[in-house]
Amino acid sequence: MARSLSTIALVRVVENVPLASMTTLKLGGPARRVVEAETETEVLAVVWETDRTREKLLVLGGGSNVVISDEGFDGTVLRVATRGVEVQHHVNRDGRVLVTVQAGEPWDGFVSEMVSRDLAGVECLSGIPGLVGAVPMQNVGAYGQDVGETIATVRAWDRDLGRVVTFSHDECRFAYRSSIFRGSSRYVILGVTFALHSSRVSTPLGYAELARALSVREGEHAPLSRVRDVVVELRRKKAMVAYSGDPDTASAGSFFTNPILDAHALSALRLRVESTLSTNESMPVFPVADGRTKVSAAWLIERAGFKKGTRRDRVGLSNKHALALTNRGGATTQELLAFAREIKIGVFTRFGVLLETEPVFVGVAM
Repeated sequence: MARSLSTIALVRVVENVPLASMTTLKLGGPARRVVEAETETEVLAVVWETDRTREKLLVLGGGSNVVISDEGFDGTVLRVATRGVEVQHHVNRDGRVLVTVQAGEPWDGFVSEMVSRDLAGVECLSGIPGLVGAVPMQNVGAYGQDVGETIATVRAWDRDLGRVVTFSHDECRFAYRSSIFRGSSRYVILGVTFALHSSRVSTPLGYAELARALSVREGEHAPLSRVRDVVVELRRKKAMVAYSGDPDTASAGSFFTNPILDAHALSALRLRVESTLSTNESMPVFPVADGRTKVSAAWLIERAGFKKGTRRDRVGLSNKHALALTNRGGATTQELLAFAREIKIGVFTRFGVLLETEPVFVGVAM
């Protein structure tokens, strides 16, 4: 376990690497060194060495949900490239099939494989960029599914205890775009075990836009492959899939989360927007389990005067989705954050709602 990088021949080390080339935003200064580890042993060796020498460590997956400073990262950036998907033959108590996946597996490739194997539970999360090890951190969700719904366990290296630990579903503390792993550098995720349904049709569809696109009612099912195809197409139309030919994809996906309001805050918001609504128009809201209400951040942003395609020199909002801040070419991280702050202040001034950011920030803050 206590081996230096020099003793692990397969670890690739590159010095002074521009991190902009490793993020979907195409932003971020240089890293002192970047290390790519293809096995769990190599991952642990890199983490152990950086902790032993008290060197700063950044674990970087697909770079799709991160905002890195223009100054870069003065330490080691670890790129986890472990691969492997194991479909276990036994099922858990509620009849779901257990699938264990290494952290470095590309997320969308994993979803595609599960759909092809008639395993349901992650099909609505098709087209999301990044790696499997990143999805538990913010409890990735889209089109009515949250990944935490199907995660059974998460294996991780505990840097404080110096050992591998396994978290049960409950111990992960999944919440809306959050978990015990978000915002903490203590754990390095090594693998995730999912509990999926053996089925040729989807789990009940809980997102109105997706149900309409599939010509079914909310709560009904649709063929897995059809759901995947439609989700990918919906995401493509919103520039929420990686595609080099579309400048709107130079983003970190949704930059702000949908605010979740209690009854008092929702009532205050309704009073502010009531006079602005036209006939037969309503504010898009969605009830959540604890009695609070989720409000569309994209709707608030546009109502605050930031329409799709709004530009501030080299940064702007996507032409296809008001939640995505984009690098239109040659921008800096500081330019992007200045625009994000303008949007945040604009929404708060207009509606009294404070938007929260979704990406991970490295070396910068809002």
